[in-house]
Amino acid sequence: MNLHEYQGKSILKRYGVMVPLGMVAEDVKQAVDAAMKIQEETGMDRWAVKAQIHAGGRGKGGGVKIAKSLDDVQKYAGEILGMTLVTHQTGPQGKLVRKVLIEQNIYYEGPSEVQEFYLSVLLNRATGRNMFMYSPRGGMDIEKVAEETPDQIFTEEIDPGIGIQAFQARKIAFNLGLRGEAYKAMVKFSMAIWEAYLKSDAKLFEINPVFKTSDDKIYAADAKVVIDNNALYRQPEIVEMRDLFEEDSIEVEARKYDLSYVNLDGNVGCMVNGAGLSMATMDMIKLFDENPANFLDVGGTADARRVEEAFRIILKDQGVEAILINIFGGIVRCDKVAQGIVDAYQNIGEIDMPIIVRLQGTNAEEGAQIIDKSGLKVHSAIKLEDAVAKMKEALS
Repeated sequence: MNLHEYQGKSILKRYGVMVPLGMVAEDVKQAVDAAMKIQEETGMDRWAVKAQIHAGGRGKGGGVKIAKSLDDVQKYAGEILGMTLVTHQTGPQGKLVRKVLIEQNIYYEGPSEVQEFYLSVLLNRATGRNMFMYSPRGGMDIEKVAEETPDQIFTEEIDPGIGIQAFQARKIAFNLGLRGEAYKAMVKFSMAIWEAYLKSDAKLFEINPVFKTSDDKIYAADAKVVIDNNALYRQPEIVEMRDLFEEDSIEVEARKYDLSYVNLDGNVGCMVNGAGLSMATMDMIKLFDENPANFLDVGGTADARRVEEAFRIILKDQGVEAILINIFGGIVRCDKVAQGIVDAYQNIGEIDMPIIVRLQGTNAEEGAQIIDKSGLKVHSAIKLEDAVAKMKEALS
């Protein structure tokens, strides 16, 4: 589950991480009011106006502006709110901006030089341990830093039994080249980030940039936070932060019916039971030079109603040209799936695209009889390879 920047920062702040004072606005008046309140509390007359969408690269796309007056806040908030922001992570369709974050200015003058760093906490899948990944070259795409200057990428793995140790936090501060008060602040910052990551059941905390002010304070100037969906049952406060507007509408609907669905850019709609069989089906489709339009696992307890809803969800994708149903009846009964297919036809109306059905396992014969007697225009197959070959032929 992705969070907005302001939501991620609220979690960081809860665990002692310094974040700029900021307020969220959904219209221009709220934005100006927020700027005035921030000015009263900080005495500063500059603000950052930042689009809140689930994507990076907002600054390059025109979604982050520095306002030097309240008139600027009004102007920039008006421009950003309601815009379709296109970044390298949104794709060409972009995302509609419904909220902006108004934040205090942290680029103020002081006795020392300002600096930007990169820091993230995530799982190292190769070792099965969480790790810090950090770099003195903040404010840039970490992929570009890794490609051009790999020596500027550092990692620090954390023992799951004992958590981050003080010497590791000191090592992070040292490798970033910090000294004095900034060094101490970064040690505290790293320890607090770890606690926030662990206790919020996160998959990723990415702070880019981590900002050292001219008076040696360390701030999380940005925050990308991803929470583990499997742990949301014990994070009710975070569940309340979910922004369904930022998620794929078809995937949101699929969750209502306990369907595991991921939208893809293909032309063959897939309805399969079991994650492994779903992946194998998608691989076979690719081998026949076609592209799966989705990952859809109806689960091991699929009944007729769930199959019908799965049909409806697949048909919402305008790019689907054929539907491939691949069911292995272990726990799920093939006759129930077959009845769901028939019900979908009757309730939705005629489906104007080829449908290929492969049923194997428990009550497969009964399922085939239900489909045969229904008079539906479907293609049946016994082997997966044969089913995909028929799908390819039907698309030709």
